[in-house]
Amino acid sequence: MESELPRPTYELPKDVRCDIIIPTRDRLELLSVCVDSILALTTGVDYGIVVVDNGSVEAGTLAYLDHLREDGRIRVIRDESPFNYSALNNRAVATSTADVVVLLNNDIEIADGAWLRELAVHACRSEIGAVGAKLLYPDGSLQHAGVILGVEGVAAHAYPGFPRSHTGQFGRALAAQRMSAVTAACLAVRRSVFDEVGGLDPDLAVAFNDVDFCLRVGEAGYRNLWLPWVWMYHHESASRGHEDSPEKRARFAGEVELMKARWADVLVSDPAYNPNLSLFGRAFSIDPARAAASAARASTQVDRCNECKAESDTAA
Repeated sequence: MESELPRPTYELPKDVRCDIIIPTRDRLELLSVCVDSILALTTGVDYGIVVVDNGSVEAGTLAYLDHLREDGRIRVIRDESPFNYSALNNRAVATSTADVVVLLNNDIEIADGAWLRELAVHACRSEIGAVGAKLLYPDGSLQHAGVILGVEGVAAHAYPGFPRSHTGQFGRALAAQRMSAVTAACLAVRRSVFDEVGGLDPDLAVAFNDVDFCLRVGEAGYRNLWLPWVWMYHHESASRGHEDSPEKRARFAGEVELMKARWADVLVSDPAYNPNLSLFGRAFSIDPARAAASAARASTQVDRCNECKAESDTAA
């Protein structure tokens, strides 16, 4: 299906190497599927895998990690610090000498051998920043087709739960496109760009660190890209669980407030999302009142600027 989509053709620069960064803690049934699918299917690019073991204790997991250490393509880093997705990835990337780094969740299952080469080809383009993939739920429905800013307060995925073949508006979901952000469940970026923007923000330990990263990449002058023909399965939140405790809910609320304080203007004006579409409920539903409210705010701001200018001219 995805292999039939039209796509631009680019050559992968010579001698490019990719490192795939996979933080994990136990959950052998997820990690083994992720790593084994990479090793079994990935072709067309020089790569290594960096497994960041964030304090695994189960005997089966530790035995599997010992087994992975015997493979020359894999490094296992033991990091027993408190879980912080941003910090774990930053420290792992700092140990890498690869040209392209791929942040990958341990609950990803690779299904197409060309996935890494396609991500790397576009990540190596000088104008491109982060590159994301099409992620599917285990039942084959869409989980990620890019990230839309502002929906449900901060950001949400495009088209979650829609059929895999969903075309989107005017075929949008079938086309490679610029997005403000893509999920770090699978995100490729040149190491130089990662370093230029300072990596992921440890103040965003779990939620929205990928959105914040992509927005900073965009501020630095790069275009973030989503590719519909690079696809894989994502057993979403299977390893970390949901925000189902007071501590997790408090942490999530703090990350929401940080994002709103940092990106308030950007979150309500995603260039990849029509201003007539709703920021509440399912993305891409119509909300004409949103555009009217935005126009009213803009008009008020203009009136205030004119008043300030008039006062300044009078004082002069």
